[in-house]
Amino acid sequence: MTADAPLSLSPEVAAALAAGRPVVALESTIVTHGMPWPANVETARAVEAEVRAGGAVPATIAVMGGAIRVGLPEGELDALGRAQGVRKLSRADLAFCLASGETGATTVAATMICAHLAGIAVFATGGIGGVHRGAEATWDVSADLQELARTPVTVVAAGAKAILDIPKTLEVLETLGVPVIAYGQDGFPAFWSRESGLRAPLRADTPEAVAAAHRMRRRLGLAGGQLVANPIPPEAEIPRAEIVPAIEAALAEASAARVAAKDVTPFLLDRLNAITAGRSLAANIALVRANARLAAAVAGALAR
Repeated sequence: MTADAPLSLSPEVAAALAAGRPVVALESTIVTHGMPWPANVETARAVEAEVRAGGAVPATIAVMGGAIRVGLPEGELDALGRAQGVRKLSRADLAFCLASGETGATTVAATMICAHLAGIAVFATGGIGGVHRGAEATWDVSADLQELARTPVTVVAAGAKAILDIPKTLEVLETLGVPVIAYGQDGFPAFWSRESGLRAPLRADTPEAVAAAHRMRRRLGLAGGQLVANPIPPEAEIPRAEIVPAIEAALAEASAARVAAKDVTPFLLDRLNAITAGRSLAANIALVRANARLAAAVAGALAR
């Protein structure tokens, strides 16, 4: 933990870290930008429950009142879920939001930074950001990729969000030296779908194998974390043949509406939920819960 960082740990998280018990970091953009109310708060509570069931302590992270809150009591989680005008924070605006006293929700990149400051090594999310389609013209590339290359946190996700250019995202991750580990299969998952059609560079079949790779990176002094790509449970999957046309339709709407920058992903997720009659949201919830379960197991293996 950095002594000067404006961290505010919940008593439960502080006690777990002091005792060396497993802790899993959770982002807050799923609460403020990823889902509508009340599904956002219900999902956040369900994800925290999955972490607890796996024997770890959940640490949902947000910026509130000039401090990085690591672990949110139920009342604060509910208030965040209903709040308006919450900043969507990445590395570029995390410090500004803290200094100004505004409320901010952490993306993958910001959650990794805050988790590392607090001494938390494992983070569960839905899907990472990456290279957006058409990035050769827009240069729209998520800061998540650079963060994975510099901050030593293991991130458990259902691959990259399927609205992205997944081949280019994998190429950038390779260039940055980020280990991409498919869990329990050879193929790289695509968020709502178990397969993207692309092979993952690495594979692990147990939480212990993921934890061992995390430890070895620390022993070698290698910067950055690792991405564990956990496929969505089979019963919740939307096959690529079904989800791809819906993504194309949502992308066309975003282009017509000139949606850009940080507004793209929330817009697309909202439109996909409408186009799929709620199936994409249900799948999103299922995959986040599955990632929380795996992250708890990895955190437990690291603690042992």
